[in-house]
Amino acid sequence: MPTTVELFGGTMMSPVPNPYPVYKRLRDEWPVALVDGIFGQHYLVTRYEDALAVLRDAERFSSRANARGIGLVFGRTILEMDGIEHIRHRRLITPALTPRALTSGDLPAAIRATAHDLVDRFVDRGHAELVEEFTFLFPIRVFTKQFLQLPEDDAKQFHFWALDLISIADDPPRAFAAAQAIVEYLKPVLARRRENPGEDLISLLATARVEGEQLTDDEILSFCRLLVPAGAETTYRLLGSALFALLTHPEVLNAVRADGRLLDRVVEETLRWESPVQYVTRETTVDTEVGGTKIARNMLVSVALGSANRDERRYPEPDRFDIHRDFEGHVAFGFGRHYCAGSHLGRLEARIALEVLLERLPDLVRDPSFEDQIVGLAFRSPNALHVRYRTTKMV
Repeated sequence: MPTTVELFGGTMMSPVPNPYPVYKRLRDEWPVALVDGIFGQHYLVTRYEDALAVLRDAERFSSRANARGIGLVFGRTILEMDGIEHIRHRRLITPALTPRALTSGDLPAAIRATAHDLVDRFVDRGHAELVEEFTFLFPIRVFTKQFLQLPEDDAKQFHFWALDLISIADDPPRAFAAAQAIVEYLKPVLARRRENPGEDLISLLATARVEGEQLTDDEILSFCRLLVPAGAETTYRLLGSALFALLTHPEVLNAVRADGRLLDRVVEETLRWESPVQYVTRETTVDTEVGGTKIARNMLVSVALGSANRDERRYPEPDRFDIHRDFEGHVAFGFGRHYCAGSHLGRLEARIALEVLLERLPDLVRDPSFEDQIVGLAFRSPNALHVRYRTTKMV
């Protein structure tokens, strides 16, 4: 049987430029494919309807699968919980991440201020590399400052730790080292927040109770290890791909400049077109069947979110970036009980960041001297975004 490496080349973190032709062939010829991976044999599900069938059925397809992979460095978190346990732990953070909570206070203004602060550093230059100078830094700065209330200067280090954490499949020692570094950083912070809690997420977890019991330090630190990449990776990649889409589709960029309300559609179509996170994994609890393929109990099933979102059976001309299409029902944030709790925050941050960039960088275009592209297999985003724009600095 083929391995993931044989299908795409490289590793899960390799800069694969275009996995979509392989996905299309799998959808057409082998939609539920048995492949070998670093954590053992698993079935790779590539069609949209089959993906929904797996994601919406938490009884047959358990999230305990994550204990074999990312859970090794995160520790036990809601990613690998099912049923009532999952609901009770998820309720700890979801109140802070609802659309009403995110937009009713000072957070939108703080997000906008963070974006402006980053743009201030290069706006007068007339050119920039937006991945290094903006998209990589922006979401983790928002998250560490506004949600964790940690020093702004430490934000970049947290994003590097986040990248190391998600490299578990390719470089386990590096991932475990990052997990330990986060623990060593946060232990004294947690101790202070237990003594003098505030309104941040660490304090929320430190004072929370599940079934009348306070969370242990290990449980809170595991939660924080999950929140670090959750607060950085998805939005960083979503924002970069949205900018790439606008820069390579000037007619869409012009339309957005004329009507800023279209940015919501840009964000949503980007999620479908280039899903930031490409895979989620489940484990079968019973002998079952997906797309006509029989799967034994205790087998891993990987859902290729990026393939499902480009399934021509659901989205006509799926490789085309079209903000006017019906993109409802995409699975970029998953589906069902484990739908991404931070999805509303990711959308809000991406929209505000795009608004600020388009406002501050007039006549924004790609720098033709560079051949930037969207790359990745497990996670996808531009490798760089070299741009030029008209400066507005007074002479």
